[in-house]
Amino acid sequence: MEIKHPKHNWILKPQPEAKHIAQLANELSVSDVLAKLLIQKGVSTFEEAKLFFRPSLENLHNPFLMKDMQKAVDRIIQAIENKENILVYGDYDVDGTTSVAMMYSFLQQFTEHITYYIPDRYHEGYGVSTQGIQYAIDNEIKLIISLDCGIKSEDKVAMAAENGIDFIICDHHLPGETLPNAIAILDPKQADCNYPFDELSGCGVGFKLIQALCKTLDLPNEKYEEYLDFVAVSTAADIVPLTDENRILTYFGLRKLEENPAIGLKVLMQQHNENQAFTVSDIVFKIAPKINAAGRIHHAHLAVKLLISKNEDEAIELAKEIGILNSERKDLDSNVTQEALEQIIQNQEEKNKTTVVLGKNWHKGVLGIVASRLTDTYYRPTIVFTESKGLLVASARSVKNFSIYDALEACSPYLEQFGGHKYAAGLTMKMEHYEDFKNAFEQYVSQNITPSALVKSLEINTEIKLSEINDKFIRILKQFAPFGPKNMRPVFLATNVWDTGYGRTIGNEDNHLKINLFQEGTHETFPAVGFGLGEYFPYIQNRPFDIVFTIDENHWQGKTFLQLMIRDIKVPS
Repeated sequence: MEIKHPKHNWILKPQPEAKHIAQLANELSVSDVLAKLLIQKGVSTFEEAKLFFRPSLENLHNPFLMKDMQKAVDRIIQAIENKENILVYGDYDVDGTTSVAMMYSFLQQFTEHITYYIPDRYHEGYGVSTQGIQYAIDNEIKLIISLDCGIKSEDKVAMAAENGIDFIICDHHLPGETLPNAIAILDPKQADCNYPFDELSGCGVGFKLIQALCKTLDLPNEKYEEYLDFVAVSTAADIVPLTDENRILTYFGLRKLEENPAIGLKVLMQQHNENQAFTVSDIVFKIAPKINAAGRIHHAHLAVKLLISKNEDEAIELAKEIGILNSERKDLDSNVTQEALEQIIQNQEEKNKTTVVLGKNWHKGVLGIVASRLTDTYYRPTIVFTESKGLLVASARSVKNFSIYDALEACSPYLEQFGGHKYAAGLTMKMEHYEDFKNAFEQYVSQNITPSALVKSLEINTEIKLSEINDKFIRILKQFAPFGPKNMRPVFLATNVWDTGYGRTIGNEDNHLKINLFQEGTHETFPAVGFGLGEYFPYIQNRPFDIVFTIDENHWQGKTFLQLMIRDIKVPS
């Protein structure tokens, strides 16, 4: 039988020294494998383990350590006392809309002179817009609080100032060389900001402002803890590291989602009708796409209206409306992806080093999603174009260890404008430059990308014997959650495992694998599922093989079962 290769490059992470593993395992009374995982996460002492396993809101950093926090608090209190009109301004994605909903809901308790503004994704674009400032001027606003945007809006902040409007910026993006002339800039990524943690979401920065206001106004902690569910949703959706303060905020935010969520979030969660607690993955794949759909297909103010709603009947109707928009978004996403795949095959570009596709009528709101899907399919730098207002606009996505921003910079003579970072970017271009750009982009990538960068890699924490997976091991492993960037679910390697003989393929096209595994030397079996691995089934019959997997739980008919989630398979030749 021919050799069936794994889908990824398997990379074993650096393994800690045996003496350090033994020492921590002894201190914590845990297995060597668990000690090894903790050390890989930067936990190497009993005290560090205590902080890791027992998150506490008391360990949140003092908000006044953030540069300009006192200035921001003083200006907001002044606005409330003087009954000035306040505008809460935010971006149209999940981070922006949760930020606006949170800040608006909090300040509304102290003043009725408050409103909010979300820019239109297509007519105004990202960040603080001229139209937004004009809205503030027309409505006699005296203070704008921007959330998840504003750090690079020097001209818009200047326009506001010329019209007697003060600005407080709450942002988490990298500042430019010069800063806007705002009353206060809250952004832990500022070079001269001494805040101990600089990876908060935009909503997280806004939360710190609310925390500071509560301390100044001598309000109980419950007043800011009420918004932990919003912070958890933003933190999960914005893919920021789940370490330090973010881990604490998400841990307690998930608990609030379970016990007492905001009405709008509660209604969105109820649409999934699941009994088990929501996880970070549930937010990313079930809640965030719906909130985002409002801004992608219609307007993000719908999402804010849902999130600030205090009336369950109203929230249910808004959630239905957003659900319809999300269904439309999914249809668009699916159709555009299919058309793009057909275009690649038709143009005989499957073997290229890049994917560049154009559909003149493709919806701008799904370009980024489609680019991500195509990157996942062919695993190479990808750009998806559509036509808008006489120009081509696009979303770009890259693969690990290759900067798509650098590639666009090299091809910039063909572009009207572009922006973004290493792995994701946006660009606009005149139609007549499309073919030349496409060729130049392919040439640049071909010359600068390494062959290994074009193969998906799978990082493995450690090898494990299946016999080491027992009740205590699972109980402690579950306490590593919440899982997310920089605190991913541990990935294990098990060698020489066997199918019991009752395995099968599942799914409409038999493209998934469902098997029971055992390892020589033990009679215990472990149920396992491998999504997208159905093709390996003939190769694992009556022979040993190696697997890379995570450990999960399967909830079925009110019961919970242990399940290994196979990520990849290697059949020794």
